[in-house]
Amino acid sequence: QYSQKKSITSSKDVCGYPLSIFFIVVNEFCERFSYYGMRAVLVLYFKYFLQWDEDLATSIYHTFVALCYLTPILGAIVADSWLGKFKTIIYLSIVYTIGQVAMAVSAVHDITDSNRDGTPDNMTFHVALSMVGLFLIALGTGGIKPCVAAFGGDQFSEHQQRRTFFSVFYLCINGGSLLSTIITPILRGQECGIYSQQKCYSLAFGVPAALMVVALVVFIVGSGMYYKAEPEGNIMLDVCKCIGFAIKNRYRHRSNQYPRRQHWMDWAEEKYDKLLIAQIKMVLKVLFLYIPLPMFWTLFDQKGSRWTLQATTMNGYFGTLVIQPDQMQTFNPILILTLVPIMDSVIYPLIKKCGFNFTPLKRMTVGMFLAAMAFVCAALVQVEIDKTLPVFPSASQSQLKLLNMGSSAVTVNLPGNEPLTLNAAQVLCNVIFSQTQDLTSKPEQGNNEIRFVNGMNMPVNVTTSAVDLGLIEPFYYSTYSTIKNGETKFSLLSGSQSCEYIKDFGFGGSYTFFIPRTFVFGPNCQDSITVVEDIEPNSVHMALQIPQYFFITAGEVMFSVTGLEFSYSQAPSNMKAVLQAGWLFTVAIGNFIVLIVAEIAKLPNKWAEYVLFASLLVLVCIIFSTMAYFYTYIDPSEIEDQFSKKVDDDEDDKDKREKTEIKMVRRDSAESDDDSYKQSNM
Repeated sequence: QYSQKKSITSSKDVCGYPLSIFFIVVNEFCERFSYYGMRAVLVLYFKYFLQWDEDLATSIYHTFVALCYLTPILGAIVADSWLGKFKTIIYLSIVYTIGQVAMAVSAVHDITDSNRDGTPDNMTFHVALSMVGLFLIALGTGGIKPCVAAFGGDQFSEHQQRRTFFSVFYLCINGGSLLSTIITPILRGQECGIYSQQKCYSLAFGVPAALMVVALVVFIVGSGMYYKAEPEGNIMLDVCKCIGFAIKNRYRHRSNQYPRRQHWMDWAEEKYDKLLIAQIKMVLKVLFLYIPLPMFWTLFDQKGSRWTLQATTMNGYFGTLVIQPDQMQTFNPILILTLVPIMDSVIYPLIKKCGFNFTPLKRMTVGMFLAAMAFVCAALVQVEIDKTLPVFPSASQSQLKLLNMGSSAVTVNLPGNEPLTLNAAQVLCNVIFSQTQDLTSKPEQGNNEIRFVNGMNMPVNVTTSAVDLGLIEPFYYSTYSTIKNGETKFSLLSGSQSCEYIKDFGFGGSYTFFIPRTFVFGPNCQDSITVVEDIEPNSVHMALQIPQYFFITAGEVMFSVTGLEFSYSQAPSNMKAVLQAGWLFTVAIGNFIVLIVAEIAKLPNKWAEYVLFASLLVLVCIIFSTMAYFYTYIDPSEIEDQFSKKVDDDEDDKDKREKTEIKMVRRDSAESDDDSYKQSNM
């Protein structure tokens, strides 16, 4: 098989690499773009399209992420024990593509919008289709995750360098992630629709679906060039069987009449090889250290849920550039590509030069602490945001407004309050009851809500390029209309008279525009309109999220990259897949912890929830550092060599015993023949 593989790959080399590798690299880039692009806008799709509250949107988001990290175990078992890597990638990529298409279709609001008001009338259809799509995506992306990199490594023969391939491979992962988190939020921010224009989630999901189709086609095109190794069995199954037998055998011999053994895995010696048992012991030693690790992922993956929702209440103007809330996630891959070489080339060597033994477990502890600091930063940002949020009346309160539409000042006496003087063409908010339908929450998605009040004794028509507020009767008001951020020009028409009014809007504000009785149409008409800020626009800048993204990414580099490096160094060569499965399992558990903590805590303030998560991680960090203090580093290859040497010695002893026995048999046979000869002579 190896000679066949060698001939296949060497016959089609390009720049020293098998030609098939280029198809695999392009496939990985497109697949990662598809996954991260869909995931970037997912929580906003839940909240604004499916109209779920933040807690439900966060819960479903993390359930989906958890499934994406559970299914790789299934994919690895299927590939190694049944279908092989190539067929597993093909079949699950088809499932993956169907899931992405289902998500794109579920985001088309016109399908069930029978009254054409821009809101789906049958939300159950959209929810059901999106849930089916997410399940298929989780099955597909998780199932192929352990197969693609390993399949790429299979294409190389001994004389070819795999290391550069894996560097390019992981560069494609970060490149796909970076581009998708920039592009898909821009697509989501567009407006599209057949009958009514709404945020274009269908396009934001449709482009990743198209990229997944490209990934599948590219991978299939290279089919004839691949080396396809036959499935040889999965080591995880052998490990599970061995552990299961040890537990069962120990239970059978639980009586005190049986002698105790040094390690509970030694109870598997009756059936399994001692080398395999020793390797499993090494793996279990590392897996024991994994127990506190899910808490890191509990915090880390909230950058795609809670932090994105936090950004929707912030100001996204970076000079002339407008950043969408879900684009803030772009800082993560940018900082990863920046911090990894800085850590490896500058920080770690500098620490070593200072004489400090910065072991892998110490790096992981620091990484966990940095993640906790990221959530402290998020809590401080949330406190600043809360200061700018409007205070709405509770169920037992009423919100009152007074509007003086006259041409002279008015004094108002309210029971239990000092007299109030309201000048002409002035609005005093939250004072007396008004029969208008006021807002009861801050405008969503960074939009602005505006209305006009006509104080003239003649009707006026107010329009913009995007919204028609309609004809406003004398001494009456328009309903609230949604306006996007940026400059908007209003046209006021009354008969043959007109007025152009321009206003620059920020994010998330609410305004009442009052046209006074003394209003005069003409070039200076804009100065006569009174603007009342009902709800303050988002004033806390998104740039304040950068420190928390820096800390969480620095924590990821020190925790995740170092953790995988440590795990691989402490595990036998044939057990690395087991540790990979264990590592991915900690990510899944971490996402489930988000659901548990959020449901149990039920904290009214978001900043308090951030502090809670940070405190839990600090506590876990202390526990992990204690476990790390008592951990003894090992060299798996030395232990394996000792067992191999012992086996060789045992075989040598066996050979010697067999040779001795053969000599004895020959000698006995010779003596027997001699006796027979003597007896014959006699």
